[in-house]
Amino acid sequence: MSEEKEGFKKLTTWQKAYDLSLEVYRVAKLFPKEEIYGLISQLQRASVSIPANIAEGYERNHRKEYLQFLYVAKGSLGEVETYLSLAKDLGYLSEKNYLAVEDKRVEVSKL
Repeated sequence: MSEEKEGFKKLTTWQKAYDLSLEVYRVAKLFPKEEIYGLISQLQRASVSIPANIAEGYERNHRKEYLQFLYVAKGSLGEVETYLSLAKDLGYLSEKNYLAVEDKRVEVSKL
């Protein structure tokens, strides 16, 4: 990101959600290859949906539409939580890697 942030990129919520997506992609590389079209795909899709919906809603320039996109982003955040829990319980994520992503997810959920 450039120093001069414009539009949605200036939003702390978008920045934190974007960081969460990057972390998801980092840890997804640790999953078994047979999950490439399963859990990996679902987790990555849901994580990217969060900053994407924040950006799309912001660019609509109407408060009501923006709020609707924030609700969609919040739903995707719930999906990420579910997929992360599943990945941890299946042994795809160590406690350390799980907490690295989960901490970012919780941070986004508080914004």
